[in-house]
Amino acid sequence: MAPPTGDDDTSKPEGDDPSEVAVALDEADDELGKAIERALAGRPDVVPVGVPLALLPPILAARSETTGGTWRVACRPGVVDALGRALVLGTGVAEAVAKGAIELRTVTDQPDAQRMLFASSDRVDAVAGPEGNRTLVSAETPERVAPAARAVRERFASATPATVDMPARSRLLAAARETLDDRFADDVAATLDALPHGAVGRTGEVTDRTLLVALAARHDHLLWDLRRWIGGEADGENAEGVGIAAGQDLTGDRRALVRRGLIEAIKVPAGDGRPRLRLRAADDALLRATPDEVLSVLRGRFALPVDEDGRVQVPPGRDERRPVWEQARRDKN
Repeated sequence: MAPPTGDDDTSKPEGDDPSEVAVALDEADDELGKAIERALAGRPDVVPVGVPLALLPPILAARSETTGGTWRVACRPGVVDALGRALVLGTGVAEAVAKGAIELRTVTDQPDAQRMLFASSDRVDAVAGPEGNRTLVSAETPERVAPAARAVRERFASATPATVDMPARSRLLAAARETLDDRFADDVAATLDALPHGAVGRTGEVTDRTLLVALAARHDHLLWDLRRWIGGEADGENAEGVGIAAGQDLTGDRRALVRRGLIEAIKVPAGDGRPRLRLRAADDALLRATPDEVLSVLRGRFALPVDEDGRVQVPPGRDERRPVWEQARRDKN
């Protein structure tokens, strides 16, 4: 199931930089997106060209309602690059590509690269009108469809094949089950399903990596194992990972979560080598949050004032230490 696409506070956090997808969706014409989704659903041979980032969610939603065929999608320059920094939308598009539902390309060096057209064997749709007042215009007569569809297919054929720098959702979750465990993979799956497409990216204090570190802490995983799962070719020894980011990139996110009292990083023996860090949720709100609440819990804590060391300021007289009985219960479980 595709993640929600409507307006949601999680996708446009106050006090945090919105993701590239959130910015694009905020500037998009919602009615145009809905019209495109309705027009494309059920057509197995669609060729969309000139697709901007904001229209990928309705295209993906329409594709999920259609059986058979492969949609050949040519995006505007920069769109596929942005998907590599978009955990929710990027893994969703990569999944459609992996299943053969979509073939992805990038339109380059074409004078009409910005023009949005959607062609199939019996119909061609075009986005027309001035900025802010655009509409979908359709042609269905054979004498108009044939030449228009041919031109759209030629535009796609001249576009450059593109690869999303994010793993397919199924590969992401399968690797999480293998490298970590089923409970963590289920938590990641439920969280991604609950988030809007633009909920989290690489900008701001709470990034996709912050979210994944926090989810790992909810299940007491070793940072080493999380790094093995999240890493990729740029990670050297962790080349078997899914390639979301280099494992060492998690250091800043882990420290920020610790400073704000959301997680703990506990040293555990590792034979003759350096001790490894076990991530553990230290905040009951994070531990008890449902998958659709986790990101809001993180952003709520990151929005609180911090001292010079980046730690959340605690009101005088308030004891933030966790009760011994609560820690003992966690250890027993």
